[in-house]
Amino acid sequence: MKKLIFILLTFLCSGSLFSQNTSDSISPVAKSDTLNLLQNHPDSSLLIKNDLQKKSPASSPYHTSFVKDGIVIAAAAGVNILGYVLIKNKSGLTPEELAGKTRDKLPFFDRGNAGYYSDRANKDSYILFDASYAIPVVAALFNKNENSKFGQVMVMYLETMAITGSMYTITAGLVYRSRPFVYGTKAPLDKRMDKGGQRSFYGGHVATTAAATFFTAKVFQDFNPGSKLTPYLYGSAGALTVVMGYLRYKAGYHFLSDCVLSGILGTATGILIPQFHKNKNLQNFSLTPFFQDRSK
Repeated sequence: MKKLIFILLTFLCSGSLFSQNTSDSISPVAKSDTLNLLQNHPDSSLLIKNDLQKKSPASSPYHTSFVKDGIVIAAAAGVNILGYVLIKNKSGLTPEELAGKTRDKLPFFDRGNAGYYSDRANKDSYILFDASYAIPVVAALFNKNENSKFGQVMVMYLETMAITGSMYTITAGLVYRSRPFVYGTKAPLDKRMDKGGQRSFYGGHVATTAAATFFTAKVFQDFNPGSKLTPYLYGSAGALTVVMGYLRYKAGYHFLSDCVLSGILGTATGILIPQFHKNKNLQNFSLTPFFQDRSK
């Protein structure tokens, strides 16, 4: 929460970041040149394809708006605050309620780690959790295409994490579901009865890692179309998400179903938020190859 507030204040106070509303529009002159290529060049299709796909470092596949994105981020921040208030006001278990937490009352697919508890795995998960926040920032700084639009990328990143966080906090605040360690005796008694043990559904760590890493892969793909690195970035995003899910599962903080749902939701926000910001200037412009006499 502290990290989100810090990032939020930083970017909301930097309105200039939203001014990078670049678009890859085709000017009338460019369209005229394209038509001339169609008529005069012997292999125009190849040149047109290269001309349309070629992007200068200053261009961007995205469009951001100070008003629209600002409203979304502010709303998500408000939901986050509400969620944390609900989490703070949750109640713990009574001795009688704790005694009723038995493995046989769980769905069969969530019984695998009932009673698990590992403080080591929990601490290790925070290493990856903290690192996840930095991955999109580092990637944007070191890729020249993204770096030229760093502010714009960070606005989308903030929006992605704010929405991911708001979805998690409001759910964790409203849903009472005991963590796996509540169903065993490995965790300390006071921890098993504490209100913090009542927010297994769903996993914020997994959702955050998925959102950050898949956001990184998606933005790289859009700024670098056709790059051979793209599949590796998506593969790495999936691997890191699975690792985080395993750590939270092993630590006894989330059931299998919690981790799976968290990964799906985090992946969705990481990919869809940039996709919603994609420029649509080329959607009504098309090229059709033709053959006439000896020209093509």
